[in-house]
Amino acid sequence: MSDCPAYDALLLVSFGGPEQREDVIPFLENVLRGRNVPRARLLEVAEHYYHFGGKTPINDQNRALIAALERELAERGPRLPVYWGNRNWHPLLPDTIRRMEADGVQRALALVTSAFSSYSGCRQYRENIEQALSSSTLRVDKLRVFYNHPGFIEAMVDNCGEALNACPEAHLIFTGHSIPLSYANTSRYAEQLQEACRLVAGQLDRADWRLVYQSRSGSPMQPWLGPDIGDYLEELGAGATVVIAPIGFLSDHMEVVYDLDTEARQICERLGIRMARAATAGVHPKFVSMIRELILERTEGAPRLALGNHGAGHDVCPADCCPACASEPR
Repeated sequence: MSDCPAYDALLLVSFGGPEQREDVIPFLENVLRGRNVPRARLLEVAEHYYHFGGKTPINDQNRALIAALERELAERGPRLPVYWGNRNWHPLLPDTIRRMEADGVQRALALVTSAFSSYSGCRQYRENIEQALSSSTLRVDKLRVFYNHPGFIEAMVDNCGEALNACPEAHLIFTGHSIPLSYANTSRYAEQLQEACRLVAGQLDRADWRLVYQSRSGSPMQPWLGPDIGDYLEELGAGATVVIAPIGFLSDHMEVVYDLDTEARQICERLGIRMARAATAGVHPKFVSMIRELILERTEGAPRLALGNHGAGHDVCPADCCPACASEPR
């Protein structure tokens, strides 16, 4: 117990997104900076945001998660202040790091809003943190991935179960964000997604399930993980009933509300497929408690909980973990 380092803050690190229409293009330019993406593609993605008035849901959902975490830590400890910094939009991570330094924070734990290991979902966030700390004495240690933690799995079991109760005969479809095969082949992303789906479906006693992918972006000549949710719905065809569970996402942000609630639903309506969607982990009490348990692993040596066959993930990523490839996924 005495060997555990002392921490004096928790840092939520997320993707970020626009708050208003005027933010959309500058935000997307931040996302795509340094990448060979045609301007036409940027403007196409901008339309997704304009469909919702230029405001992404992710920011309010992060605020809700922070409020839930603050209540959890105030009631049950450890009493850590919670900070928030983004990769691509305000509050930007370097600005948050400066605020933490001004507040006297010396060592913090970072919670990244991704449950799975991939370049863009883990390593890139670690690189973002390191860059923000380039001239700082503050130390930030990332919490481990939690795709198989009981708190995450049980929150998804509850959410999928609620949707299935309304459509008990439905085919259960899990979705994750597609990434290029070049990234998938150098990370455990697809394996971890498959395992999380298996664990949730197993607790629901559902043998009829499938993992598919969504939100692909990039050259059609580059192979990405599939099948795509739209293609799979076309394959199922008229008369099917489906529950779609975006297990690869922690909150109902833009790629959920547009790619699933808008585009996938339009496909279902055209094909005569009855569709319901399960909620993401969001601020489910079991998920919020899980974050506290991850903190206690690092501060008090609490048990490292994990379900299934793969055990708990590492606290310190190896040097060759989830390497960057020649073309970076969105």
